[in-house]
Amino acid sequence: MTNPPRELSPSTEGELYTLNMGPQHPSMHGVLRLVLQLRGEQIVNAKPVIGYSHRAHEKMAENRSALQFLPNSSRIDYLSGMIYNLGYCQAVEKILQIEVPDRAVHIRIIAAELNRISSHLLWFGTFLLDLGGITPFLYSFDDREQILDILDSVTGSRLTYCYGRFGGVTRDVDDEFLERSTAFIKLLRTRLLMYKRLVTDNVILRERCIGVGVISKDTAFRFDVTGPSLRASGVAYDVRKAEPYGGYDRFDFEVPTEEDGDTMSRFHVRIREIEQSCRLIEQAIASMPEGDILPKKMPKRFQIPKGEFYFACESARGHFGIYMVGDGSDIPFKMKLRTPSFSNLSAMPETLRGTMLADTIAIVGGIDIVMPEIDR
Repeated sequence: MTNPPRELSPSTEGELYTLNMGPQHPSMHGVLRLVLQLRGEQIVNAKPVIGYSHRAHEKMAENRSALQFLPNSSRIDYLSGMIYNLGYCQAVEKILQIEVPDRAVHIRIIAAELNRISSHLLWFGTFLLDLGGITPFLYSFDDREQILDILDSVTGSRLTYCYGRFGGVTRDVDDEFLERSTAFIKLLRTRLLMYKRLVTDNVILRERCIGVGVISKDTAFRFDVTGPSLRASGVAYDVRKAEPYGGYDRFDFEVPTEEDGDTMSRFHVRIREIEQSCRLIEQAIASMPEGDILPKKMPKRFQIPKGEFYFACESARGHFGIYMVGDGSDIPFKMKLRTPSFSNLSAMPETLRGTMLADTIAIVGGIDIVMPEIDR
């Protein structure tokens, strides 16, 4: 049952005052500053302040070749680093019409979905830690550590990856990688059952999350909210289904949705997304073909033709889009990145209005923002 939304207290009940939460605050998930206008402990207005860690990725993209920018891609959202790295490769492949070998397509899906699970596990642990639950944090990071070890064995990296190459991947996977991935998925399914008993059914978590921070469909559409935060409001939009790319149309998976749009709904969607990522990985491993991991013929220079191009993929937080303008050289004339955390955070002033100060931690943690992709 969803708790009724709180109405703003009448102005006669107390004077307004301003509280700064962040930018150096343990629950802000980065250098985010929230300027909260309060009456008592009720939020009257909220203003997110960003820009504390701006790194100018878009400008750097306009001052180096498309190939030289490749390592930057995973630094935009370091928790979805593999997805961003592969997404950037797929954008260039779409522009230049480069065919990716089937084996590389399968390897990319395995790597991307492992990265998605890794991101969701980190969110799961830190979200609960913000709410005072230490034990789930330790378990989730133990699971995440196994993913990092698996990806490290083939990429040489644990967080920011440069595994993708235009047309494929840098290194083939061996039987040991596939066996370790399969074993991890089997283990994770048992852990998800434990998480349900330990966390999802926990009355304290449910009281903190049910009916808190509701994002309606109308609000989600007006602020262009995407990812689990949109699907928790009842909209089954996932770029992997709506605009299939990278071979996802070859596999069977569902788009989890909830209807209430509250923090608990966003929690449920992410947990169910982990299950769907497990399905995708198992299917990709089972149907892994033999063959090359890069095309036999590749251009020596990746020149972006004149025109405007756009490519989108589904990151752990939502719709990640790459808009690129080419002038015929190998250096993009213009690059603009559409990152999900920016749009999702934009809905916070309306979402936080009327809630209590103690709920702010749960609401902001529930949308799973990553500041580096906002301050890009």
